[in-house]
Amino acid sequence: MLRTFALLAALAASLSAAAETLPPVEVFVPKPCLTCIDWAEHLRQNGFRVTVRETDDMAAVKRRFKVPAEVASRMTARVAGYFVEGHVPAADIKQLLKEKPKARGLAVPGLPMGAPGYEPTGADGSCESGCTIFDPNSGERIPRREFFNTLLVAPDGRTKVWARH
Repeated sequence: MLRTFALLAALAASLSAAAETLPPVEVFVPKPCLTCIDWAEHLRQNGFRVTVRETDDMAAVKRRFKVPAEVASRMTARVAGYFVEGHVPAADIKQLLKEKPKARGLAVPGLPMGAPGYEPTGADGSCESGCTIFDPNSGERIPRREFFNTLLVAPDGRTKVWARH
């Protein structure tokens, strides 16, 4: 019993240490932006320390961090010298921090449904009841979750797919 307790204590300590090694994230959001706050909470739930800063001039923030206009989203964050543009999943950021590629940052352009902080079908973005619904008035299919890519932005501004979701 004592051995099991010691093993569990060691595991808890190692998990705590792993969370402490994540660098802080500074998130810049326009006011008000509830989806941006939900994304910041997604990061917190995944072990990041997050500071949210409201600003009236998101364009200036994007210029300062050299975010290309073609990958722009609503919010911009900064972590360990990289920018994070839009609703990038925490796992993608952790992979970036692990691999440390020569890059400006990561981006999820626009606001795809199902991305962290913008999950109309549930907290995990799953599609238990289908990824589309029919509009009763028009009969059109309405997406409940969109597939999206996280893009890696190279120093020269070119992009490539970092992860698919």
